[in-house]
Amino acid sequence: MKAAYIDGQGAPKVLKYGDLPDPQAGPGEVLVDIHAASVNGADWKVRSGQYAQITEFPYVLGRDFSGVVAECGEGVSDFKPGDAVFGVCPGGQEGCYAEKLAVDASVVAKKPEGFSHVEMAAVSLIGLTAIVSIEDTLKIEKGETLLVQGGAGGVAGFAVQLAKSLGARVLSTASTANLEYVRALGADVVIDYTGGDFADFFANCDAVFETVGGTVAERSYGVLKPGGRIAFIGSGPQPPLCPRDDVTPLRPKVGRDRPHLERIVDLLESGAVKLPEITPYPLSEARAAHEVSEGRHLRGKLVFEIR
Repeated sequence: MKAAYIDGQGAPKVLKYGDLPDPQAGPGEVLVDIHAASVNGADWKVRSGQYAQITEFPYVLGRDFSGVVAECGEGVSDFKPGDAVFGVCPGGQEGCYAEKLAVDASVVAKKPEGFSHVEMAAVSLIGLTAIVSIEDTLKIEKGETLLVQGGAGGVAGFAVQLAKSLGARVLSTASTANLEYVRALGADVVIDYTGGDFADFFANCDAVFETVGGTVAERSYGVLKPGGRIAFIGSGPQPPLCPRDDVTPLRPKVGRDRPHLERIVDLLESGAVKLPEITPYPLSEARAAHEVSEGRHLRGKLVFEIR
């Protein structure tokens, strides 16, 4: 099979494109012919060595995908060859930057007919992360005020729309070029983070969803009302040190399961959440896609068109 892979960790130039052996479906797994896979921030953090060190090469990156079942392993009865599916690899597994993937059937769901493989690959991991963060972790309720940092990003943009569908008042930050994009997602107030400190504009928030990291994460504590809560996904495995004892820092535990994937389908089919802006790339241009993603000013999602 064709794949984009690395033989060592480092800059985007370590990405290669070529042939690797086809995987085989084990017990409880499906073998998927991948049609599309998305680029996530975690991908280039793994590639560069910011996450755990990889010891076995060649290593194929990629955490979410959409494609067609080619083969079912022993014990799989809820899918059959030819089924169109999408999913997110279990924690600790990657491998979606390839023409084929063997993956546990429990983290795969049927692709809705009204959406393409590229579209479903674009929303798989970002949708899962946003749902776990907004609904399961922050438990946003109708009438609450939520600040979503970096609203033009994939996860953040999904979260803006999800929170609005739950009845929240949504505030957000974006660069000058992305202000209208985030407003179109439904944010009630969007401020240009290049023109001033967000803490000068926002205060007394019930909750914050922080997707940016760095000093933005640390300063986000200051906009919460007493008793508020804040969820971090851009600051590593633990929330940054909290300077207040009257707010609750949280780190969403983004597990993988079919019910959460089916929740993504429900939100898309109901119109509660619209697709992000998608920029397609051929898999052979994985280096270029990583350079854009690592630049951290991306709007929407980058997706590899594999078939």
